[in-house]
Amino acid sequence: MTEVRPVDHHFTVDVEEYFQVSAFERVVSRSAWESMPSRVDRQTRELLDLMARYDARGTFFVLGWIAERFPELVRTIASAGHEVASHGTDHARVTTLDPTSFRASVRDSKRVLEDVVGIAVRGYRAPSFSIIPGGEWALDILVQEGYEYDSSLFPVRRRGYGYPSGGRDPYRIETPSGPLVEMPPLTLRRMGVNLPAAGGGYLRLLPAFLMQSAIRSSAARGAPATLYIHNWEIDPDQPRLPVSRITAVRHYRGLEHAAGRLEALLKAYTFRPMSETLDRLAL
Repeated sequence: MTEVRPVDHHFTVDVEEYFQVSAFERVVSRSAWESMPSRVDRQTRELLDLMARYDARGTFFVLGWIAERFPELVRTIASAGHEVASHGTDHARVTTLDPTSFRASVRDSKRVLEDVVGIAVRGYRAPSFSIIPGGEWALDILVQEGYEYDSSLFPVRRRGYGYPSGGRDPYRIETPSGPLVEMPPLTLRRMGVNLPAAGGGYLRLLPAFLMQSAIRSSAARGAPATLYIHNWEIDPDQPRLPVSRITAVRHYRGLEHAAGRLEALLKAYTFRPMSETLDRLAL
């Protein structure tokens, strides 16, 4: 039997309000956001408490919109030893933006976050993993705007997102403007196909052993597994919005046991911020 060396994995959080998810765009307009009941502060602090219980440090991809309205929350994230990274300005999918709008989003969010925490923002994750084939121009802009790594290229085939040709472990991308390190979300490979196993709805809706298997496989390769969750996914009491049945299943099912599943992962594995992997691997 081959011995598997311990690996520090990545636990990441996409910090956004429950009403800002892409699937809700048709029922909650951006102009209505300010009037919606906010729950992001409470949800995120519950996650921070849970992570502290197991000495887990992670990377929090924070919307610029959130940082402008909850700067103290963002400072609390940083002071607890976690990395603060960018999730863009207002959760607009990259597929809906042109290069000028995308540049404004990643530039403005980086500036806002750095002003709040006083630390350089090194990483970015696109809302809904929305850098897809044909959108590589966005990676070049990230380098131009001072980002060192990205975590948007989900190496799966799925409607709405996915970058099937991407690597499964951290790797270096050469863009016209210079190198960028990609930190892809965790997948489980079966019968020559990459299956999503990184968290979010997959944590809530799929059997827990699938993610466990994917983490073990990643560790066997000596690579960090990149997991993710949204702060609203541990909040079963969040307001219900009038969405289609399939959207309701994807968003609301499993909320009641997400925290328990997450706690089991935090207890079983060691998690450290992506920036530490970036420095260690020197890709």
